Order: sequence, then C-alpha cells, then structure tokens
Amino acid sequence: MALTGAERMARLRERQRAGETPARYRRPKDRRSRPQQWRDAVGTLLDCLDAYQPWRDNLPAGVADSAMAERLGAVLELRDLVEQLEVAELPRGFGRD
Repeated sequence: MALTGAERMARLRERQRAGETPARYRRPKDRRSRPQQWRDAVGTLLDCLDAYQPWRDNLPAGVADSAMAERLGAVLELRDLVEQLEVAELPRGFGRD
C-alpha cells in the first residue's frame, strides 16, 4: 500500500533525526570542449569499426553469405563516412570563425 505524503514526511524526519544523510548522486559535468567531444566520438566509432573488421574477415565459410555477414559489411562500409567526419572542420564559435 502506498504511503501518504504525511507518512513519507514523517519517515524522512525520523531519518534526519537519526543522522542519516540522503545519498544524492549527480552526474559529473562533462568539461570537454565540443571539438574534443567530437574527436572522442569519432575515435570511438573508428575503434568499433576496427573491432568489426577482423570479425568480418574471419567468418567461417558457412556464414560468409548470411544476413549477419551482410550486416557486418554494411557497417564496415561506413568507414569512409566516419573518416570524413574525422577531418571535418567544425565551427569554432561566435567571433572565432
């Protein structure tokens, strides 16, 4: 059965009197610049593609013509696009372009 607002407040006050502090978790703020975030994201994509390439290269002959092999090939075809993203010139911001 759900507690009423008054019951929840009473429990909170009991915990506060007992000296319990509530655990509050906050995600740390990302202090990287946007260009650094961009480079990190592109690097992650390239790392993933580097991991998929040996998987595709070492597929057994019986699986080489399967749907999974086609999907791996489609993912690996994105390498050119990711490399274009890597060399893209990002805007520097207001007054700095």
